[in-house]
Amino acid sequence: MMRAINRLLFGDTQIREYATVTVKETIREKVYLKINETEYEVSQNQWLLCLDPSVFGVWLSNQNNIKHFQNAQYSMFFTILSNTGKETTVSALNLDFFDSIDDDTGLLLLLNVKTSRIHHLNLISARLLFNKYYKKPQTSFNQLKAFASAYSYPRRVRIISFRDGDYYNIFPMDLLGVIKPGNKYVFGLRHTNTALARIIQTGKIVVSEVPFEYKDVIYKLGSHHSAGAPLIENLPFKVINSERFDFYVPDWANSYKEISITKTINLGSHMLLWGEVQNECELKKSTGHLFHIHYLLYLYQKRKGILYPAV
Repeated sequence: MMRAINRLLFGDTQIREYATVTVKETIREKVYLKINETEYEVSQNQWLLCLDPSVFGVWLSNQNNIKHFQNAQYSMFFTILSNTGKETTVSALNLDFFDSIDDDTGLLLLLNVKTSRIHHLNLISARLLFNKYYKKPQTSFNQLKAFASAYSYPRRVRIISFRDGDYYNIFPMDLLGVIKPGNKYVFGLRHTNTALARIIQTGKIVVSEVPFEYKDVIYKLGSHHSAGAPLIENLPFKVINSERFDFYVPDWANSYKEISITKTINLGSHMLLWGEVQNECELKKSTGHLFHIHYLLYLYQKRKGILYPAV
């Protein structure tokens, strides 16, 4: 009976929190930030960096009037393009100013989610889905809406590498962003990550772009966040050494960047790391990356016939 109800309401029996996809052409979702009465398109310059509270980092080029931004009103809108080119809003957030990082080339705004509205499906179906599958002591319906909004834009999964003497760690992340004009990176690492204190102490990290075909291997590396990594010879793949830091990089990575961490900010459940690229190396041509989208966005895409290729 429950399978029949699921199929009727959601059109899919394999209900999960996130869907894994790859993007063959261009991302059809867009994100807009409204500051008071001014609207910015920030699709490629917005990243979820903390889960509790939900904190976004939004990069604005050539903006440095921090006092203006501290007292502003913020809202963020996530939209999706149909096959006919119609742009529809699937979620909207109201946010508060949390902090900022002022850089020579722009400003990183850190914005805390206050309220959120989702339009992927009707409220009754959303409540049923939450009560049946997502309700946990540490997860409220408001948090579900915030996560569904954040992952209404595909979040690319990358591999993080760190090494300090005999200690090393390799793990996947999607709470990070690339700031291309200034060659900077921003990361949101959970405080429970076993490598976090060492990364902050040494101020070094390596980020690898990886192909979606290694999804299963990537997810197995997820346990390294809290349990640490095995002996290097026990990894199920070979590694190469990065040019400048001598960190371990999966030999199947497409490319990597060596980054110096210059600033940290405690966001709550996660620590923000701000860094600058010191060296980059291309290894092989990309065949496509692994992305996370929320299951509610997946359902919406399925109804509209605009699904990304599943991985």
